[in-house]
Amino acid sequence: MNTSETLQLGHFSDYLKPRPRDWHKGNAGHVLVIGGGLGYSGAPRMAAEAALRVGAGLVTVATHPSHAELLNLARPEIMCAGVKSGADLTEFFKKAKLIIVGPGLTITSWGRSLLKAVLKTSLPLVVDADALNILAQKPLARDNWILTPHPGEAGRLLGLTHEQVQADRLSAVRKLQTKYSGVCVLKGAGSLVSGDPVGVCKDGNPGMATAGMGDVLSGVIGGLAAQGIPLADAAKLGVCLHARAGDLAAKDGGERGMLAMDLMPYLRKLCNPN
Repeated sequence: MNTSETLQLGHFSDYLKPRPRDWHKGNAGHVLVIGGGLGYSGAPRMAAEAALRVGAGLVTVATHPSHAELLNLARPEIMCAGVKSGADLTEFFKKAKLIIVGPGLTITSWGRSLLKAVLKTSLPLVVDADALNILAQKPLARDNWILTPHPGEAGRLLGLTHEQVQADRLSAVRKLQTKYSGVCVLKGAGSLVSGDPVGVCKDGNPGMATAGMGDVLSGVIGGLAAQGIPLADAAKLGVCLHARAGDLAAKDGGERGMLAMDLMPYLRKLCNPN
């Protein structure tokens, strides 16, 4: 019987040990973030910085040409490139260890073209936001991906209403994993990570119910997985880090008015516990 267990950050401490002195950025993985349709440049930008803050060695954002030159002005460590269609992604796939697809992607011909190209690769994926909404229209299963829907997206993926998902979240995350394979994270108050048992995160707070928090989570999970952490553990550790960072941000400044980017300094601290 598929039961549940409480996720605790301490369970994953081995992944957060100090690095060897001869460590280099190539050891820490190259994350490719794909998204940011016209007017939505912030989403991939937040995911990209989150991936760096949890230790990824390199991050490239492939985004809409209209804002590619501006996206990394405030964070020059992020590499950025404008892409007109999925055909432009080929060279980026060759360098990436993991792809995060979906933040700000938009359900447009541009967004669909990029996701179509991504799904042809064999690279591990973190699939979020509009990539999930497009996937819901033509479902497929894949072992080497992590899906990160909120209840509304989960409902579309399963053909259920938001209310039905929320009425039995454990059942919903199990159904997601059965239908789509890989690892599924059902976000919300008490985020769930598929598995046997299902992982339940009891950290986090209502202040995190704000724009961009999901983009940060996708970056956290992708940044961890790019460092070689198995997908299931990367999802669990990522959910724990994200929730705990939100709690620390709330403790320092209060829940109301918290922004997704407020989590960044806490993510860095939590990833360096020693």
